[in-house]
Amino acid sequence: QVQLVESGGGLVQPGGSLRLSCASSGSISSAHAMAWYRQAPGKQRELVAVITQGGNTNYADSVKGRFTISRDDAKNTVSLQMNSLKPEDTAVYYCNGVLYYPKYENYWGQGTRVTVSS
Repeated sequence: QVQLVESGGGLVQPGGSLRLSCASSGSISSAHAMAWYRQAPGKQRELVAVITQGGNTNYADSVKGRFTISRDDAKNTVSLQMNSLKPEDTAVYYCNGVLYYPKYENYWGQGTRVTVSS
């Protein structure tokens, strides 16, 4: 029932910045956590950043200090601000929402492509 839609991807030069947005058809405040994942060509999907219901954040070591995840409960959106982008950041980025109680629920967006290249 819940739909997540990512936007903001595109082509950016190394060292540049990009801001991704995830719009949810449901209330993100009810999610135990929202996250951004990414999948590069030929590689498995990996967790990039997480923001919990309480606003705590965690990042993959590869993006720590460069990426910032944030949440706007009033607009039901989750954002990923990406700075100092590197070619290895090139991937399709996916928005994810998860609930653990009263039962496990997991939601995925269709992804938005980010290409970091000169």
